[in-house]
Amino acid sequence: MTVVADIAEGTDTADPYALTHLDVLESEAVHIFREVAGEFERPVILFSGGKDSIVMLHLALKAFAPAPLPFALLHVDTGHNFPEVLAYRDKVVAEHRLRLHVASVQEFIDRGELRERPDGTRNPLQTVPLLHAIDTHRFDAVFGGGRRDEEKARAKERVFSLRDEFGGWDPRRQRPELWQLYNGRHAPGEHVRVFPLSNWTELDVWQYIAREKIELPAIYYAHVREVFRRGGMWLAPGAWGGPRKGETVERRMVRYRTVGDMSCTGAVDSEATTIEQVIAEIAASRLTERGATRADDRLSEAAMEDRKREGYF
Repeated sequence: MTVVADIAEGTDTADPYALTHLDVLESEAVHIFREVAGEFERPVILFSGGKDSIVMLHLALKAFAPAPLPFALLHVDTGHNFPEVLAYRDKVVAEHRLRLHVASVQEFIDRGELRERPDGTRNPLQTVPLLHAIDTHRFDAVFGGGRRDEEKARAKERVFSLRDEFGGWDPRRQRPELWQLYNGRHAPGEHVRVFPLSNWTELDVWQYIAREKIELPAIYYAHVREVFRRGGMWLAPGAWGGPRKGETVERRMVRYRTVGDMSCTGAVDSEATTIEQVIAEIAASRLTERGATRADDRLSEAAMEDRKREGYF
């Protein structure tokens, strides 16, 4: 077996009877889903159609099979999402007969409860609809696909992350999680964010997708797309406000490492059209996907932590 094949499959050929690295991560995530099912009354899974939420849903379905998934799904729709990702979301929901709640940023803008930003991005506007949905449906545990390797503020967060009655995150209130013991206790009005993929890396996620043969939206693989350059990133044109005067639209071979709002998620130049090629590309990268392609994380040195304190994912 070649080194590339080993990387793609996430295997360890030293001991054929030992659990692989991916087996251990999968087991941990399944344990977390079952812990939440036993501790909380109304959990929900944040599902955007991005690769991390897709893997998270796959693990949740595995955790309770052959029974139906005991949780609903929640998507905060900015109105600027990639059409391919929304189509994938709806396909998965229909295929598994899942319950989906959609919190719309556009509806809050139409009611005057939110205002458009001058830069056109709506990603930071997701917090208010998210907290409104959590309060309306009385969700007491919210699964998110965040990973510690993505960004330094997320590296501080525990698997069970307590949020106050306003949805805010205080790193000083983080609880110890020795021996995989998770404390879900919370006061009325508070809730807990749960991150089953905390200990995964981007490479782990892709290796697991390859092993489990999980289908992804096509934009995760290299394809020819119209893009324009802004802030050192290739952004997709759209009604959100791009391109501006002087920004030239080009057709390039690109793919997306992460998927969020079209206004803040950049594509990367790539020839990786297969999952094996994507894995080899990621293995050679020295930048996380958020560091390389998310404009919303570049607003300040502590942009993510500031948003998390306000109630962001």
